[in-house]
Amino acid sequence: MSADYDAVVYDLDGTLVRLAVDWDAVASDVDDVLQARGVDTAGHSLWDMLELSEQRGHRDAVESAIADHERPGARDSERLPLLDELPLDVPVGVCSLNCEAACRIALEIHGVEGHVDAVVGRDSLSAYKPDPAPLRALLAEFDVSPSAALFVGDSESDATAARRASMDFQWVRERHSL
Repeated sequence: MSADYDAVVYDLDGTLVRLAVDWDAVASDVDDVLQARGVDTAGHSLWDMLELSEQRGHRDAVESAIADHERPGARDSERLPLLDELPLDVPVGVCSLNCEAACRIALEIHGVEGHVDAVVGRDSLSAYKPDPAPLRALLAEFDVSPSAALFVGDSESDATAARRASMDFQWVRERHSL
């Protein structure tokens, strides 16, 4: 399949690995961080609270709280079958809603860091998925046009990011079954 593309970009969590993260605990910690700063979080999901933190000037504190769960979760992550298709004969990137450090830890733990040419995490740029900017940044680094690249992921956010970046998208379940 990579022969059809000049670059392949993967999501991380749920695609290449499964981070050992209790996302309810993360949401609770982020809620505590924002409430301590006087921000009403009622009815907001974790990712809504991340956006709210940016609007209110507390993104660094929220990023730190989330990353405090993601880094250890990356160390204890489960290798998923799609990771076994690496290395590829084209540039490979990871574009994730996880922090960049967690991505790099997971790739190292599973021995594939040398097979991934670039990583963009949630905290690598000011924008994160489903904004297309992280995917565009990877493709610019590879000097590959969006029409010649594939993004493989496991969520609607991944599919939306690929569509917005004018890239082909493939669900991990479809790629793994090939």
